[in-house]
Amino acid sequence: MSVEVVMPQMGESITEGTVSKWLKAVGDKIEKDEPILEISTDKVDAEVPAPGAGVLLEIRAEEGETVEVGTVVAVIGDESGASAPSPKPEAAIPVETPEAEEPKPVIEEVKAEPVEEIAQTAAASAAESNPQSAIQNPQSGEATEVVMPQMGESITEGTVSKWLKAVGDTIEKDEPLLEISTDKVDAEVPSPSAGKLLEIRVNEGETVEVGSIVALVGAAGSQVAAASPKAEVLSQPVAEQKAAAASSQGVSMPVAEKVEETEGRSYDYARPDAGEDAPTNGRSNGELSLEELRRTKSSPLVRNIAKEHGIDISRIPGSGISGRVTKKDILSFIETGAALRPQDLMVKTQARVKSQESRVESPRTQDSGIRTSVGDRIEPMSVMRKKIAEHMTFSKQTSAHVTSVYEIDMTNVARFREKNKSEFKSRYGTKLTFMPFIFQAVNQALRKFPVVNAQISGDSIIYKGDINLGMAVALDWGLIVPVIKKADTLSLSGLALAANDLADRARTKKLMPDEVQGGTFTITNPGVFGGLFGTPIINQPQVAILCVGTIEKRAKVLTSPDGDDYIAIRQMAYFALTYDHRIVDGADGEKFLSFLKEYLETTQFNL
Repeated sequence: MSVEVVMPQMGESITEGTVSKWLKAVGDKIEKDEPILEISTDKVDAEVPAPGAGVLLEIRAEEGETVEVGTVVAVIGDESGASAPSPKPEAAIPVETPEAEEPKPVIEEVKAEPVEEIAQTAAASAAESNPQSAIQNPQSGEATEVVMPQMGESITEGTVSKWLKAVGDTIEKDEPLLEISTDKVDAEVPSPSAGKLLEIRVNEGETVEVGSIVALVGAAGSQVAAASPKAEVLSQPVAEQKAAAASSQGVSMPVAEKVEETEGRSYDYARPDAGEDAPTNGRSNGELSLEELRRTKSSPLVRNIAKEHGIDISRIPGSGISGRVTKKDILSFIETGAALRPQDLMVKTQARVKSQESRVESPRTQDSGIRTSVGDRIEPMSVMRKKIAEHMTFSKQTSAHVTSVYEIDMTNVARFREKNKSEFKSRYGTKLTFMPFIFQAVNQALRKFPVVNAQISGDSIIYKGDINLGMAVALDWGLIVPVIKKADTLSLSGLALAANDLADRARTKKLMPDEVQGGTFTITNPGVFGGLFGTPIINQPQVAILCVGTIEKRAKVLTSPDGDDYIAIRQMAYFALTYDHRIVDGADGEKFLSFLKEYLETTQFNL
């Protein structure tokens, strides 16, 4: 029996990859999941693990050669095995097939958009963090597997928030089957085929790895494979959780702990594949801590970036498999300026240990020390809620927050909007709100004061070339910030259409992962609920956020051209700018708001 090694798909839009380095030679013995080669694409560099144990029989793509996703680049088998050429497999993952049989496609075709396409691509290969995930249909395709889709390049797991169907229910192809939550977006997962829901393998609230089988769909009476063990929930230690999730898919995970097999044998899955950049202090990989394994399992590209910037990889929380630090992780770490000196890290660690000790000694509830009483209702935070809490706390610890408030006369905008909203509705089929006018004013202000559109990286200031406006959208289950990319290139109508589209899809869980990333400045609008103004928290790694209060009629004292004062009813609103005082001075904040005020009060707008 031989096993083919194929060029994996390292992202939805990637169609080819380059063999940058072979880590093994023909004739070398290889363990299952041991790195066999390094590949490069236009987005990531990664190591490709062996899909099975044996001897490297054949290398079909030389170093420096670029081949299409799914192309066979090597063959692994017994020393006596033959390596006859095989047709290109239909899915971009290693497929183990008997020599006497035709290769079988390992993934059911999934056709729908946008989430459906993600699910199809993710099952094949979940970006650089999980290139070896293999998912197969049981019992010769009689039942179709529903897998946890990949909702972004850096996302490795998802939580089943709600099942929309019950076992036994009839389902149409592409009909929403369940809702999932990740740290980026909430989304519905469609059924990959029509039939009945035969089995649910993951309960609501459980968190599993990308590619995990969550359900089976098929015709009534279809033969169902034995249920795989469920992936462990998030509350377990991270290493154990990932190992358990991988075990359910037949994937070995490089963790420091020994994993016992059913026969009672013990295997150490930590592999000596790190190269010269992995300090082991004379110990075997089985004795390394998880922090050290993050360094040893990172790709050479990541290790080189860390070396250039003097960064200890073990201090970066990796989003890759088993805590592996990816290229995106380390670039984000550098961009946000989140690196701490060793002494700073020691102080934070000691404070956290003391905090934990004090909670253990407290006679109150284990988590927070808060006493509960009859009538109290306790429910766990959702994934989104946890991520919001972490992000907001991190921002307050990172930036020096200062807020300035201006009162702006919106009568000029209100008159133009009232005059043109009917025509706009009939022409574009959507409403014309106040926000596009504010977006346009912000675009002009950011061009005039680029420090407000900047980011901090260590001791450097990055002045962003693009203006990507984040717009906070309140949902029943939390808050999400979709981003209008290159907003300054859009007209007033274009801004209105983009904003309404993003907001609508945010509320129906139809956003793509890249639509909530890359913002350079954020605008939040609590005024729709009647709030006068707020002091919002900066959306890291940005350095400023604008809060728009309610637009309402107020009596104002005005001066006529002749110099006479009079009282008039005007449409007024408070605008509050919160900014990072590390690089944005008070004068910068005031000038920004002053420009915004003049623009909104005097500009002659055009659709």
